[in-house]
Amino acid sequence: MDNHVNKIVKTEQTLEEALRHAKFGCFNVCLIITSGFILANVILETFGISFVLPVSQCELNWTMTERSVLSSVTVMGIIISSHLWGYLADTKGRKRVILPTLILGFVFEFLASFSVNFWMFALLKLFNGIFVSGSSATIYAYIGEFHTTKNRDRAIMIASTLYGFGTIFMSILAWLIINQEWSFYIPVIGLTYKPWRLYMVACALPGLICGLVLFGFPESPKYLLSVGRDEEALETIKYIYEKNTKNKRDSFPVSKLLKEPLDEGSIIIEGEGNFLSTLCKSVWDQTAPLFNKQFIWLTLLICFLQFVVFSTANGMYMWFPDILNSVMEYNKENPDNSTYICEIYKEKIGQVFSGSHHGTACVEKFEISTYIYSIYVEIGYILGFAVISGFIKIVSKKYIIAFVLFVTGACGIVAVLVKHSTTANILYIILLVCALAENLLGSASVELYPTKLRAMSVCISLMFGRLGCVFGTFYIGAMLKDYCDISFYACGGSLIIAGLLAFFIPNAKKEPAIDSPVT
Repeated sequence: MDNHVNKIVKTEQTLEEALRHAKFGCFNVCLIITSGFILANVILETFGISFVLPVSQCELNWTMTERSVLSSVTVMGIIISSHLWGYLADTKGRKRVILPTLILGFVFEFLASFSVNFWMFALLKLFNGIFVSGSSATIYAYIGEFHTTKNRDRAIMIASTLYGFGTIFMSILAWLIINQEWSFYIPVIGLTYKPWRLYMVACALPGLICGLVLFGFPESPKYLLSVGRDEEALETIKYIYEKNTKNKRDSFPVSKLLKEPLDEGSIIIEGEGNFLSTLCKSVWDQTAPLFNKQFIWLTLLICFLQFVVFSTANGMYMWFPDILNSVMEYNKENPDNSTYICEIYKEKIGQVFSGSHHGTACVEKFEISTYIYSIYVEIGYILGFAVISGFIKIVSKKYIIAFVLFVTGACGIVAVLVKHSTTANILYIILLVCALAENLLGSASVELYPTKLRAMSVCISLMFGRLGCVFGTFYIGAMLKDYCDISFYACGGSLIIAGLLAFFIPNAKKEPAIDSPVT
């Protein structure tokens, strides 16, 4: 017994070294799974609307402009709030932002399912987006800071693979719920509750569950250390050690965590004047270092790449079920005749919005093959994430990003040049898989910035990405009816250009200045 005690030598070590002592085990697996479902929840609440709008057309008589607004209003909420959430995550804590925003996001999505007109729907989805934003960017910093440099990239990519399963879940939910034929009238609010409304609630439910599960997880030790809460950071790592190794906490071989230069100093709000001006100054002080001489070109590059990828992946995905359903209906009616997908969609959308009552072409359920192709998109994500997880330690991240953008961009251009609809559908699916680059760029932001700028850097880059999503959704919505082919050309070409720019992303291991103290 005495010999065993003598072997436990308490030392002062860095956080990285302490995390290595804590091992990779049960705690990390649970954290990765939970983080994966949080990422999936962002997709469910943001893009579930792509299945809702076509089948709610007959009931609520949307105009094309209203559909474009509703497709992007959740993203607008994410944009206007992402900067604030990044600031709060860096100053108040990762968990303190993620947990309540998950629960409140569910509340507003639930209320939105009872919408009876455009303005009610748009307002509630806007608030839903504001709270979805809290977890959409902060989760990258949260999961990354529980892992060593050796395991960080792989942990984020595995969580992103689970995100792919979540998007499959979105299509399966739509298949199981939307195509049902039940409905019931709620006289108190004068509303007929139909399957598409229940589908909205089902898409938000994972957020509520993840929020409740997160009560059992600690705050990020990296964050705690960066704001001077050294003892809490050490206790958190001891907790991880206990869960992973099944050993008692007092056997953990680290007695104190050493501060690294980039973690020195707490981030607090102080100073004279009213709270709002002090808060704004503090937010600016937290943001300005991202645009100083040391980081400005990296920040601009990451933000631009996110803008391009989001505008294509998310903008084109918003209209994917509608376009695919039009093609599937056409093939069903014309089994021996194939034509370009843009010609099919322009004819279909013209019928939907013709006349004073938006025509008779609106539908309340999708062709089954539309759901199947939607699932193929998610399978493409999963396979892509799985392959990238295997190569992430072998091939530089920037080369993987460039390859993804080149291939998907080329497929987007070719998709409207082939007359065989099945081939065009497959190329369209590959175009959407450019979303793989979103998570790679998020991982790069965690790796290339110091601790107290990470959450803000990810939030800023994703804010530009969400701006791209809004731009892409509006642009594609405005162009598809009359200029469908130009939309595909523009998206494919911009991805290829972004792929060239990806070569300028620095390699953190070869760029020591990236980890130097912020001035």
